[in-house]
Amino acid sequence: MPKVSNKGKQMPESPIRKLVPYADIAKKKGNKVYHLNIGQPDIKTPEVALNAVKNADIKVLEYSHSAGFESYRTKLSQYYKSHGLPIDVQDIIITTGGSEALLFAMGSTMDVDDEIIIPEPFYANYNGFSTASGVKVVPVISTIDDGFALPPITAFEKLITSKTKAILICNPGNPTGYLYSKEEIQQLAEIVKKHDLFLIADEVYREFIYDENDKHYSVMNVPGIKENAIMIDSVSKRYSMCGARIGCIVSKNKELMATAMKFAQARLSPPTFAQIASEAALETPQSYFTEVIEEYKERRDTLVSELNKIEGVKVATPKGAFYCIAQLPVKNADDFAQWLLESYDNNGETVMIAPAAGFYSTPNVGLNEVRIAYVLKKEDLVRSVQILKDALRVYNAK
Repeated sequence: MPKVSNKGKQMPESPIRKLVPYADIAKKKGNKVYHLNIGQPDIKTPEVALNAVKNADIKVLEYSHSAGFESYRTKLSQYYKSHGLPIDVQDIIITTGGSEALLFAMGSTMDVDDEIIIPEPFYANYNGFSTASGVKVVPVISTIDDGFALPPITAFEKLITSKTKAILICNPGNPTGYLYSKEEIQQLAEIVKKHDLFLIADEVYREFIYDENDKHYSVMNVPGIKENAIMIDSVSKRYSMCGARIGCIVSKNKELMATAMKFAQARLSPPTFAQIASEAALETPQSYFTEVIEEYKERRDTLVSELNKIEGVKVATPKGAFYCIAQLPVKNADDFAQWLLESYDNNGETVMIAPAAGFYSTPNVGLNEVRIAYVLKKEDLVRSVQILKDALRVYNAK
């Protein structure tokens, strides 16, 4: 019998999606499932984007340029500049989601068995992208006790070897919601300059900052690291367009971008209709973002407040994105999350959460933590936490 690849065997399951079969079973039983496991916003996609697709007068659905529509890249450059980011058209390659941008970044900067340092917990798919690229993740642990702040630079320095090619951060963070300060970004800039590394910043949640005194500081704004900095972006969260699968890789490093273009050519082009929607989405008025951010801020405050009412639960207050990590009074969050769907309901309702161990690459870390996405309306978040509180009582009484 033919055998599958070792790479395939090593590919990690998604902690966000692996429990879907159990959720399906719960729903077939007639239970309502509150989805706190996945960052799928319930915010409406801007009408201007949807109308652009509905009204597109296309006779032949052609390939686009491998870098994406020039018209889209031009408007995207203007958008970035209006937000203080010095990004030109030639600095942008449109990708099939931020996921492909990350794969292009890894493929363009690292060879098999090279190493990438990532503060953990981190977006679970970084493990998958690294496995697919034959790259070794070297984690540096941040903790819930200090709100998942950047670990000391000395911790990074200790991990750098001749195989180290890049540091990857998500800012604001998924799954923690942590927002790196300007000082923390500058510290990272100094270390990548010193050791001649790339600094890859996944900035897809840039707009989602909730406290008045907090500001997002992009790697594209850091002086002196033009050749080191790579920015990853996406329309998925900004415009509630996860299904569009449009993102981009951005860098001032010409050799890096020429290399990434070869990967872009190999996959031919990003999807046409999704680019049409994404280009139109740039016309979205600022009032849309003002309302969305205010809504998410209220949801964050509601969720954190409700979680803090449960004895034994510890939560780090997120400053951005729309996730938080909660530490639960259980030994194994994977078992608890599966039990919630398979064996428990509260008046015909239960919740789906993402076990946080899958957001670490260090074994046996985060076993009692979960990631919660506050992408539901406030009443549903309150009800979800009520269910979670009762479920913890029942589970721990077994």
